[in-house]
Amino acid sequence: MKKYGMSIVSAILGSLFTFGVIAGYSHYRSSHSAQSFWSDNNIPARNTSFNSQTGSSGSYPDFTDASAKVMDGVVHIKAKQIIKSQVPQGNFFIPGMPDDLFQQFFGNPYSGKGQKTPDQEQIGTGSGVIIKADGYIVTNNHVVDNADEIEVTLHDNRTFKATVVGTDASTDLALLKIEATDLNCIPLANSDEVKVGQWVLAVGNPFNLNSTVTAGIVSAKGRNININKDKYAIESFIQTDAAINPGNSGGALCNLNGELVGINTAIASPTGAYSGYGFAIPSNIVRKVIGDIIEFGTVQRAFLGISIRDVNSELAKQKGIDLTEGVFVEGMLENSASKKAGVKVGDVIVSIDGIKVNSTPELQEIIGKHKPGDVIQVKVNRDNKESIIAVTLTGQNGTTSTVSKDEGDILKSLGITIENLSPEQMKKLNVTGGVKVTQISEGIISRSTDMKVGCIIVKVDRQAVKDKDHFITMMKAKTGGVLMECQYEKNNAHYYYGFGL
Repeated sequence: MKKYGMSIVSAILGSLFTFGVIAGYSHYRSSHSAQSFWSDNNIPARNTSFNSQTGSSGSYPDFTDASAKVMDGVVHIKAKQIIKSQVPQGNFFIPGMPDDLFQQFFGNPYSGKGQKTPDQEQIGTGSGVIIKADGYIVTNNHVVDNADEIEVTLHDNRTFKATVVGTDASTDLALLKIEATDLNCIPLANSDEVKVGQWVLAVGNPFNLNSTVTAGIVSAKGRNININKDKYAIESFIQTDAAINPGNSGGALCNLNGELVGINTAIASPTGAYSGYGFAIPSNIVRKVIGDIIEFGTVQRAFLGISIRDVNSELAKQKGIDLTEGVFVEGMLENSASKKAGVKVGDVIVSIDGIKVNSTPELQEIIGKHKPGDVIQVKVNRDNKESIIAVTLTGQNGTTSTVSKDEGDILKSLGITIENLSPEQMKKLNVTGGVKVTQISEGIISRSTDMKVGCIIVKVDRQAVKDKDHFITMMKAKTGGVLMECQYEKNNAHYYYGFGL
């Protein structure tokens, strides 16, 4: 009897223990409180954070001072774009062609027919960082691109109309100006000194929630995520796990000293919202691009003139290289800065100006901080021997001269990159001049025509184009409708592209 009694008591105690564990687990699932669950089970735990400010473990770092320094240096940006409607011209309607342009070139045989629909308003929002007390604000190009009206709201709720001073699609940066003084600006840190693992704050306006601060660490540097589709895109992002969401674009990534280490630009997410990975443009690239826009009106882009790929064990084995780090020179342009200096195909670039280069983004970031005419020291490994080559960087045109604001503004507005024709090309096309379109990005041309890369512009409004400088001079004087006569090397047909300025 005693034996059976003990069995019954054991069974009851076992049931109670099982019920207690299940009840505890249910509490965890329903309340999402890990603390309650672990406390119920009396499992000892402690924080493993390291406080960079006090140098003591067992406590979290204090973000309050850094937040106070930077919050009023970050602004909310509202960009408004007016989508113009079209008037159907009877049964003869050309999509994308402005009404006044259609009438200028083809007349208006269907005048009075059709009814114009109302213009549509498209509004996008983002963030910006005050970098000068007299109203200069840096943000992402994609935040303000094609905007007809830009409104900036400060941390104290004051609102200003902003003008675009300059933009750069290659780095996705833009500089705005508002008429204000004595603003709190955020100083720029040296992003080369940023370390993986250090604490950072992301400040911006996600989902229109003004002045939001999140904290995280630098997860990686030199990230290329192929989000920028510009031909000369520079992607060498700082990666962070500080929460970044839509609306944070153009906002600040700061260190705990309240200094800007990057401009928040993108997230990697399968849902479109934060999932652990955010990316920021390093402050040293911001400093160079914005400095150029202020000084020259446009960015002075420097080029090595080479095509490269990352060195890894597979490439090293294939090429017989006794290295697994650096970037391999796979090809180069005929008149490039690198070729003139003595760099050769097959060389491995291991450092520039004493800074180690282990990937394509790292090299792009270093070159992106220079302008044409700058001399850099390139250390290459050739046949397993290292040497240093002094390279004088050049611009896209192969010279060390600076690009004028007019040239930069006109080509940016059109959304094209052009180059002069070679004598062989002119002979093949039976022309005495013209310019070749080598790149088409967002701009008037892409929005209004179906022009393709490789298009050779031979006439503008029936006037022959001599060369690049002549084309830019012609376009500077144009207003209203423009008609371009073009050819392509693959055939002798003539194409006509019309658009409005």
